Order: sequence, then structure tokens, then C-alpha cells
Amino acid sequence: MLTESSCLPEPHPAEEGAPRLARMARRTLLALSTAALVLTPACGVGTGPGAPVETSEDPAVQWRAFRDRFVAPDGRVVDTGNGGISHSEGQGYAMLFAEAFEDRPAFERIYHWTRTNLRRPDGLHAWRYRPDARKPVEDTNNATDGDLYIAWALLRAAERWLEPGWRREGQRMAQAILQKLVVEVDGRTLLLPAAFGFQHADRVVLNPSYYAFPALAALSRAVPDRAWGRVMDDGLGVLRATRFGRWGLPADWVEIGRGGSTVQPAEGWPARFSFDAVRVPLHLAWSGLTNEPALRAATQFWNDPWMPVRPAWTDLRSGHLAPYSAPAGIEAVADVATATGMNRLMNRPLPAIARSPDYYSAALAMLARLALRENPRAQFATAQGAAA
Repeated sequence: MLTESSCLPEPHPAEEGAPRLARMARRTLLALSTAALVLTPACGVGTGPGAPVETSEDPAVQWRAFRDRFVAPDGRVVDTGNGGISHSEGQGYAMLFAEAFEDRPAFERIYHWTRTNLRRPDGLHAWRYRPDARKPVEDTNNATDGDLYIAWALLRAAERWLEPGWRREGQRMAQAILQKLVVEVDGRTLLLPAAFGFQHADRVVLNPSYYAFPALAALSRAVPDRAWGRVMDDGLGVLRATRFGRWGLPADWVEIGRGGSTVQPAEGWPARFSFDAVRVPLHLAWSGLTNEPALRAATQFWNDPWMPVRPAWTDLRSGHLAPYSAPAGIEAVADVATATGMNRLMNRPLPAIARSPDYYSAALAMLARLALRENPRAQFATAQGAAA
């Protein structure tokens, strides 16, 4: 959640390492953009040798279960685990799901509600809507993960249903993200969690799970700019540097000291690998970046033979585990990350949406299904199997 006090972005010029970073950025952008070309909306599940596949379930049925449970008739996505509020994140997720499973009526309802109630003049979206409040949108700050998913969903929907207006809106959002959320700090190109509140005189606060690499790659194709490559390349660098504790896991929130003096879990949040950070290995698996240390560390954690069940979180300072097991959504992410990272078949169906206790768990379970269907490793394995 966006809880820090607001402050204006303070971009800093790149230092002497910038040319090297630029060369690395071009390589990363090329790799991610090539991978993204095989992230075909509503593509078939991979069935070739070594391709991670689901067994005995229809993901489209799970989308309808999600829609019927969490999407109101007017298109508002209801966070049932958080007092019935709504977030730009949830609206973006649901738009993506509706596009992926060819549900245009649902897409149009969800996008109409989002545009009507959350959209800001700059094309980004307010992060929270409280239906019972006198003023439902009290804080007009955005949330970068929500905007990335909304823009990505618009670009995909424009391609699927041949709607140039949606493409223009997705491009406008991409340009706003570059202008307001991408900043240069001590030679790094960083993706802020929101337009305001996360840059301080001595540190910058980041959310590693906001680096949604499949979405970033799609936006880079829609609005070509070298900054996307730097964002993705330096984002991977952030993920490699911000791993903590016994298993070397990413934290939900991290802070980087000005001048690179410190890298640590951010003050003001529990130092945990938890409900935010589980999206880090999900995004890496979705992009086919299976050799990244954060994905491998999460896979080792989730498959640690000393743990009788997968815990909901771990404290990165003390090593303590949650006293309760991971909900179905984290189980789904763990299964997909494991299968994708190890390039092996799924040996059981992903948890059904009905097993998720609330909206966020169900959203993770749906995201895991899309990551499984669309990750480049599954697609390339399928192609190799067909050619054999």
C-alpha cells in the first residue's frame, strides 16, 4: 500500500557507469522483447516434452469463477479481504484476465469502471477506491503495478479486438509511466512505486514486485524508448542486490541509500518475503528469466524439505516462518515458479479459485495460470516438441 508521505520526484543524473549500463540495457531489452513476442494472448497450453503444463482443468472456467465472485456488475473488482475496497491493481488484473480468456463484455465493463472512477488527467490511475467513504478516492496518488497491468491489458485488448482507441490509451499510459515513474538515481534507472512519496533525501524506496517484466516489455514495443531497457536491466540488478536472509529472498519493500551506501528491507514495513514479494518469482518465470537468483531462491524456499507445509511468509531478519500455511494463490505461484524454473511438467492441477479465501489469493492463482500458459520456456519447449 502507498503509505509514505508525498514528495516530488528528484531525478539524479547518471554517473560514469552509464555507457556500460546502456549496453547491458540493450541486451536485456532484446531478450525480454524477444521473449514477449511469444506471450500470445489466449495461447494454448504447452504440451511438448519438458513444457510445464496444467492437468485436468480449464483455466477459462477458473476465470469465470473469479469474475463471478469478485467482479461487480458495474465492473468494480472487490477486494474481499480488505473491507470491500478496490485498487487499480485489481482492475488491471481483471482486465488482463478478461482479455486472455476472450471475455470482451467483462473487459469493457471493468475498463469503463476503471476509467470513470480512477483515471487521472495524466492517464494514470488513483490507487484506491473506498465505496463507503464520503469521497471514495481520497488519495489520487497512483500505484505503478496497477498502471502497468492496465496499460498492458489495453494493448493486448487492442490487438485482439482491433480497437485502435485502446492502443492509443495504452500508449499514453506508457508515456506517462516513463515521464512520472522512471527516475535516474546514482546511475541507476529505477521504477518508482508511485509518483509521490518514495524518494527521500537519503534513500529511495522500491517495491521489487512492481517490476512486471512481461508488461514492461510490451510497453517498450508500444512506445519505443531506450529508457525501458535501462528500467528492465537495472530492475534485474535491483532484484539481484536485494536478497536477504537464510534463503536469499526478495523483501516486499526495499530501500536503497543515496550513493548506494545501503541496500536493505525498507523501514516502515515488515522485513518479509510475503504477499507482495511472491510476485517477483512469478514475473521472472512469466518472462522466461529462469536463471535469475530471485527465482531460484524462491523455488528452493518453497520446496525446502524441512518445511512440512509452505508458509505464508518468512521474516528475512529472524528467519521465522508464518504460523500458518500459504493460501491457495501463493501455492499456485510456487507451483508455477517451480515447474517453470526447473522446466518440468506440472504434477497436479493448480489450486481452484474456490479454494482462495479472498480476492488477492484468487488474483495470484489467476496470474499463475497466465504465467504458466504464456512463459517463453513453455512456448519454446512446445515448438521443439512439435519439430522433433
